[in-house]
Amino acid sequence: MKLRGRHSVTLDDMGRISLPRRLRDVLGQSEIILLNATDGLESCLWLYTVEQWDIQEKDVLEKTDRFSSEGRVMLRRLVGSIEEVYIDKQGRISIPQFLREDAGLSKDCVVMGQGDYIEIWAKDRYDEYREATRGDYKAGLENLSVRRSQAKDLGDDGNGSYSGAAGAGSGVPGSEGGG
Repeated sequence: MKLRGRHSVTLDDMGRISLPRRLRDVLGQSEIILLNATDGLESCLWLYTVEQWDIQEKDVLEKTDRFSSEGRVMLRRLVGSIEEVYIDKQGRISIPQFLREDAGLSKDCVVMGQGDYIEIWAKDRYDEYREATRGDYKAGLENLSVRRSQAKDLGDDGNGSYSGAAGAGSGVPGSEGGG
């Protein structure tokens, strides 16, 4: 099961948000990790399960030159700034003050499933982001439409495999289905 959907939530006076049931059902009652890895990029928080974060962290550690200035910055921001949080019996997580400040979280927030992780946004910042990226979204949709059209022309059977002369090794991605 994937983490999907956009949900409006409220940050309470104690710095907690209630995760929507649909997302909690996917996460279960396991320990989850909250991390501010988008600092300066999109101003949101990323929320991973321990298992998913372990995959991400391994990738970062393997690909980062710890002895370069850039590498040390990456490790400090991606690995050193994570916070472990837990879902309480009421389905809430407590977001540490420094992460609330980094993401500009106040009362109105947006929680979005992204397949294997969750993003937590301040509603006003998310609205600004949506407006600023409208052109990128349109271009992405057009690109996806072209890719699907190319796949159909090559004889895609709907599973991403091709029966045409260009065949599976053509480098043209198949239709990946909606999510």
